[in-house]
Amino acid sequence: MEEDEAIRAQFPLSFGKKTKSQSHSIVAAHAATRRQPTSPTSSSLLPAPNTTVKSNIRQVGLFPYRKKSDFKGGNEQTTSSVEEEEVSQDDSGLIGPPRPPLTLNDDEVMVGPPRPPMNDDDEDEDVPIIGPPRPPMVESDVDEDEDDGLMMPDDLFRIPMTNEIVLKGHSKVVSALAVDHSGSRVLSGSYDYTLRMYDFQGMNAKLQSFRQLEPFEGHQVRSLSWSPSADRFLCVSGSAQAKIYDRDGLTLGEFIKGDMYIRDLKNTKGHISGITAGEWNPKEKNTILTSSEDGSLRIWDVSDFKTQKQVIKPKLARPGRVPVNYCAWDHEGKRIVGGIGDGSIQIWNIKPGWGSRPDIHITKGHEDEITGLKFSSDGQILLSRSMDNTLKIWDLRNSKSPLKVFDDLPNNYAQTNPAFSPDEQLILTGTSIERESTTGGLLCFFGRKKLQLLSKVGISSNCSVICCTWHPKLNQVFATVGDKKEGATHILYDPCISKRGALACVARAPRKRSVDDFVIQPVIHNPHALPLFRDQPSRKRQREKAMKDPLMSHKPELPVTGPGHGGRVGTTKGSLLTQYLLKQGGMIKETWMDEDPREAILKYADAASKDPKFIAPAYAETQPEPVFAKSDSEEEDK
Repeated sequence: MEEDEAIRAQFPLSFGKKTKSQSHSIVAAHAATRRQPTSPTSSSLLPAPNTTVKSNIRQVGLFPYRKKSDFKGGNEQTTSSVEEEEVSQDDSGLIGPPRPPLTLNDDEVMVGPPRPPMNDDDEDEDVPIIGPPRPPMVESDVDEDEDDGLMMPDDLFRIPMTNEIVLKGHSKVVSALAVDHSGSRVLSGSYDYTLRMYDFQGMNAKLQSFRQLEPFEGHQVRSLSWSPSADRFLCVSGSAQAKIYDRDGLTLGEFIKGDMYIRDLKNTKGHISGITAGEWNPKEKNTILTSSEDGSLRIWDVSDFKTQKQVIKPKLARPGRVPVNYCAWDHEGKRIVGGIGDGSIQIWNIKPGWGSRPDIHITKGHEDEITGLKFSSDGQILLSRSMDNTLKIWDLRNSKSPLKVFDDLPNNYAQTNPAFSPDEQLILTGTSIERESTTGGLLCFFGRKKLQLLSKVGISSNCSVICCTWHPKLNQVFATVGDKKEGATHILYDPCISKRGALACVARAPRKRSVDDFVIQPVIHNPHALPLFRDQPSRKRQREKAMKDPLMSHKPELPVTGPGHGGRVGTTKGSLLTQYLLKQGGMIKETWMDEDPREAILKYADAASKDPKFIAPAYAETQPEPVFAKSDSEEEDK
């Protein structure tokens, strides 16, 4: 015993103690972010509706669940969905799916898993099939009439939308969104002129940003883009100068502004009007593309903020300046696309000796301003979103007409963009709120294979959906919403199929405050602020202060202005009570206010002429007698 105690003394007291399970806290955290059932959708790609199970462990992804529709052609009895599969707990405390029922045959108990069920074709032969279920059927094995009722393996990618968190902080529309390639940091820009940075690894359940920036005072943030190595990012505001920040939000520099008095845009060193969009080259870490309201696209080198590599002027039907509303790179960084203000879409191939002449020119792409463009990974499909309430899908091999036009998609913001799912089998975009509409902002999903609407997911009841993206590594959907009063970023995820990102911070509770966190706020006393140690003011300042004080300066009373009696004016029509009573009784009559001033003076004219006293006798000998012209009125009357 003594040896055991000596050995035990070498280990800490917590060694060997059972740790509390964290599954309960994880379950509670994800249950709080569970999305409420939304409006009916038109797709079986959505996850199964919420159902009641005996344990919430399966809901948070500790056991991956499957759907019946995932297995076609095989035996459905071997797999069960989460709705039908209940979690049982026996006396031994084991958690898991229910055990198979015991079958008695000739007083013997069957031990082991049940036999695989028989196939439909072999029911008559009573021969059991041993082995895994048959592979799912493909299109070649299915008749054309039965093709509509089956889901192909390409369509099995579910939308992660069972849970939702909201990144708040903005006071207006969130118009820009960027998630780095690893999925650890999120950038959001808004119409409130601010940029917020979120870090999933350092963020807890309060979902607060760790940094807030104002790139350019009084200008909205329109576009954000990470570099290929995610060590820097580009910020485009409504000003003519784009800025580059490092990963922690420190300013690295801003591009130069051009000369607005130069007519030819190719001779200017930079943009002369507000920048509408910008994107980092996906392959080159020092190349950036921007578009502006001055009607040009420019390619920049981040290593030199004072010069530009290339100036592209789009092709126009008439000479002039038409703004370029949007720009984007393809996945290889070898082509750029621009959405022009006249509704055209122009694509340039970057090659030696290339100029402003576009390689692909779609003259009538949209009827209104283009708000978003997106290349597919193979470079053959182009998505375009516009304020004419449409989403168009273009095949660049034959760009005379779009493959499909999805209309009735309200769009009131110049930053509404389309996006692809990670496997590019789904296309998603947001919608804006209309004045007479009863539905809020929606996130619409379309199938690329059959070019049809699959589902509409409600994101916000009173805000429009602007920017959206589906991160491939996190398998989470980001959507920004907002209006004139608020703005936020909604993150949709599924604990079973999503990774990191929102899952890392939802279950992380805020750190409890300890005694060490208590800091006494010291009271700092400035000796010179106390009257005892304060310096005496100068004599000049003392005189100025004394002049402002009516008692110290012996300031006389101001003269009375306006009508009054006895040189005083009171609020009761007289400064004294007797004056007020005499006036009210009619004993004091003041008629001089009702007389004509000229008549009041002339009534003393006769007395002054007969008995002059002061001024008239001094000038009696020298002053000539006035001779007035006689009136001719009497002669005219005769």
